[in-house]
Amino acid sequence: MPPKMVVDNVALIEMVKNKVPQAQIMEKFRFKTSTQLKVAYVNALMETGQAPVLVSGRGKKSKAMDNRISINKRGSLIIPKELVDHFGFKIDDAFEVRKSAAGLSLKKK
Repeated sequence: MPPKMVVDNVALIEMVKNKVPQAQIMEKFRFKTSTQLKVAYVNALMETGQAPVLVSGRGKKSKAMDNRISINKRGSLIIPKELVDHFGFKIDDAFEVRKSAAGLSLKKK
């Protein structure tokens, strides 16, 4: 796949506003088809804020939160920041640890 063509957005928008013929614009920016020109023009408008950015139908899936807690070399339990924020824990919160049938259980004191 060839690298993405770098286009001077401001110059492209100015040429279109000044009603420069399509053939001249395509020659200057080395576009092979009018579709390439139109896509570059719309992208330039969106990047400069002159047109609203299109939102695709597919949204990014949020990353699943990692529920794993690890033990470091010193024997301390390491709880990821995402879990701390999710559960509303604060620095210096104390927990009581119990062994259960399922593993370990942490209970906030």
